[in-house]
Amino acid sequence: MARIPQPNIAILGSLNIDLIARVDHLPARGETVSASGVEKRFGGKGANQALAAARQGAQVTLIGCLGDDPDGRDYRNHLRREGVNCSSLNTVRGGTGTAFISVDALGENQIVVVLGANAALTEPAVKMQRARIAVAKLLLLQLEIPLESAVDAIRIANEARVPVILNASPIRADFPWGEVTIDVLILNEPETIAVFGSADPEEWKERLSGKRVHHLITTRGGRSTLVISKTSIHEVPAHPVTPVDTVGAGDTFAGVFVAHYAEGTAIEEAVRWANTAAAMSTLKPGGQEGVPRRGDVQSTLTIAANAA
Repeated sequence: MARIPQPNIAILGSLNIDLIARVDHLPARGETVSASGVEKRFGGKGANQALAAARQGAQVTLIGCLGDDPDGRDYRNHLRREGVNCSSLNTVRGGTGTAFISVDALGENQIVVVLGANAALTEPAVKMQRARIAVAKLLLLQLEIPLESAVDAIRIANEARVPVILNASPIRADFPWGEVTIDVLILNEPETIAVFGSADPEEWKERLSGKRVHHLITTRGGRSTLVISKTSIHEVPAHPVTPVDTVGAGDTFAGVFVAHYAEGTAIEEAVRWANTAAAMSTLKPGGQEGVPRRGDVQSTLTIAANAA
């Protein structure tokens, strides 16, 4: 039987080379700590999410910028092997984006990002992708790129009636909430508190309309994920694991969520897939190496359901 074609998802975002240092504990302000070694891996929120969606079987077009250095060439080839459409990836003069990541013995991390080629994802560059965005089933993006470019992409999607999934990370205090429409906003708990100015989920629900957000998804680590609309708050259980490395877990969540949501899966069921995949991704080091494929997530969900 022929496989049903999957909906096309446009993902706008960053591509970085991750330099990962393993430390016993994360440094406090002014503290110097020793690392056991440094690893070089593919990362960046946009590329991480694109790979996660592609591994769920989605047709993914990644919109972004790579440098004309060896890292940029290697990254493009890597994404092609993963089945990501790279026709909207521009090559620009200079270095590919870089992230310096420290990971402690508990798998927690601190990250410093150098934009590099990601800075070339300007408003004119985004406008050149108008047709690509307009024909997509969904647009997924993050804020690890110039803010004006992200907002312009959202406006293009709004005009074309393409639903927007925004993982508003890293948080930007100057994001123009209420000026653009967000169909699904994905944040972790500290980010949600920062955006909504409250730690109370009931207040988050009441403030959605003012920010022109239809649905809010708040991840809470090992606790249940909250799915909030203007009329309801639902909890979706997290999948229990002992993490090795949490780098990229949030990106796995976003990419897997959008892959299933684009298929027409109900939002809470799509979150269930995303919770499980994100937990599984923490069992291996790196932002992409641990991202599970669809069949592996399905097997884990089936085992969990049978054990319940």
